[in-house]
Amino acid sequence: MRHVISVLVQDHPRVLNRITSLFARRGFNLESLAVGTTHVPGLSRISLVVSGDDRTLEQVEKQLNRLIEVLKVTDHSEPHVERELALVKVHVGGLEERLAIKDIQEAFRARVVDVAKESLILELTGDSNKINSFVEALRPFGLLEVMRTGAVAMSRGERVLKVREKREEAV
Repeated sequence: MRHVISVLVQDHPRVLNRITSLFARRGFNLESLAVGTTHVPGLSRISLVVSGDDRTLEQVEKQLNRLIEVLKVTDHSEPHVERELALVKVHVGGLEERLAIKDIQEAFRARVVDVAKESLILELTGDSNKINSFVEALRPFGLLEVMRTGAVAMSRGERVLKVREKREEAV
C-alpha cells in the first residue's frame, strides 16, 4: 500500500541526510521525497512516499520519531490534497505533431514553458496518476527528458501539522 507521510523538522544541516540514512539502514524504499521551508522560520516540511503494509508504516513512523530534529510525523491516510510537478521535454517534428501535442497539453491543462525548433517543455501539476497519464500520452512523440518533484501533501479542512515539543534526550 502507498503512504504519503509529512514530517515537520527543525531546519538544521544534515537533517535530510539523517532521515534518508534511516530509510537506507532499515531497507525502506522511498518512492519520492520533497523538502521545503514552511511559514514558520527554522522549520522545514518533508513529504515522503513509501510503499508497504501497516507494519512497515508503523516502523517508519517510530524510526522517524526517534530523531531529535523531527517534530511531527503524519501519515496522510485521511482525506488530503496531493500534488506533484513534472517538466516533460518532448520531441516535436512537424506541424501535425505540434498540433497533436497541443491537444494533449490542453486536455491535461499543462503549460508550455519552453519552445524550441524540435522540442517543447511542458509543465504539469496534479496527482501522480495524472502525471503518469500525461507522460504516457506524450511517449509516442519521443520523450527527451522527464523531471518530477515527488508528491507533496496537506490534510484537508481544519487539520494542520502542529509542532509538538520534543523532550530533551539524556546526554
